[in-house]
Amino acid sequence: MAKKPIGPVRRSFAPWDDPEAVPFIEFKNVTKRFGDFTAVDNLSLKIYEREFFALLGGSGCGKTTMMRMLAGFETPTEGEIFLDGQSLAGVPPYRRPVNMMFQSYALFPHMNVEANIAFGLKQDNMPKDQIADRVAEMLRMTKLETFAKRKPHQLSGGQRQRVALARSLAKRPKVLLLDEPLGALDRKLREETQFELMNLQEELKVTFLIVTHDQEEAMTVADRIAVMNSGKIVQVATPGEIYESPNSLFVADFIGDVNLIEAKVQERSATGTRLKAVHGDYVIDSGQETDASVGDTVWYAIRPEKVRMSVGEATAGTPNTANALVWDIAYLGDMSIFHNKIGDTSMRSTVANVARTVEQPISWDDKVTLSWDGDAGVILTG
Repeated sequence: MAKKPIGPVRRSFAPWDDPEAVPFIEFKNVTKRFGDFTAVDNLSLKIYEREFFALLGGSGCGKTTMMRMLAGFETPTEGEIFLDGQSLAGVPPYRRPVNMMFQSYALFPHMNVEANIAFGLKQDNMPKDQIADRVAEMLRMTKLETFAKRKPHQLSGGQRQRVALARSLAKRPKVLLLDEPLGALDRKLREETQFELMNLQEELKVTFLIVTHDQEEAMTVADRIAVMNSGKIVQVATPGEIYESPNSLFVADFIGDVNLIEAKVQERSATGTRLKAVHGDYVIDSGQETDASVGDTVWYAIRPEKVRMSVGEATAGTPNTANALVWDIAYLGDMSIFHNKIGDTSMRSTVANVARTVEQPISWDDKVTLSWDGDAGVILTG
């Protein structure tokens, strides 16, 4: 029986679930030190051909160093990197079938769009007729045909981004590396470009590796995400699995918005676990088993959209319900975020604004019942 995916899956492509699949890119026990500072710490990772893979983490976590080692701009202190079955040790950047697109785009200001795209092809001494055909193909794929004769300063930020992308793809690399490629774009254009990147990657069937600190960007474009912290990978999974089943407090807190409820294990059974909240008089019945013993402290991670709200007080002793006081409300148009006080702690909940007007709205200082399903959250031990 096939494993049921957690969360929506962008496409059926999933070679990482095939034990016979051979990785296209592989980091084997790679460490990179800069003096006394360890940027990447004994890291191993497998990425598959045609995968859109994201390295996600905060500043200084080691994600850009990993990309630069793959590109050949940095050399591992220890370990080895393989591409398409071949070790990259000693292979200079210009000999690697890899191209890199930088956040700054690095376009030549004195060249028009066509010339920028053709530059690398000319450096490789490709015949002129083939260069013309390849440039025309790249212009079509990136929707830049009408801008071919313009200089970079005559283009918008989104158009310059597409020129840089076209130039990076023109040489038909086996791997395209994208270093924070959309950081300079405004939010709306960034969202539009994310979908363009996804469609382009599927059409070209090129392996994409994107480095980003933007969680939404990684979850939108990537087949899988590696969440990094302090030079280590803490979880590798699909966006849905990362969001719905984080494997640690760090991942749960780093990805999206989450309520982390400190609790004590009250009962354990083959069908689940009962927890008693440390702050607030309520219990949590979870269908999840845990390795923690009775009496141990754990955390119950539940996303705000999984928490329901209703006016009035909960029936005492009812599992997965808590009495709360609405402390603050943020109206964001498509949804509203409620900060609800439970004793000396709070629990956030979100409500989708599905109607333009709301009858009997929940407002500040209202007493409410918060409730959730038994499988809505996950139990984390650290």
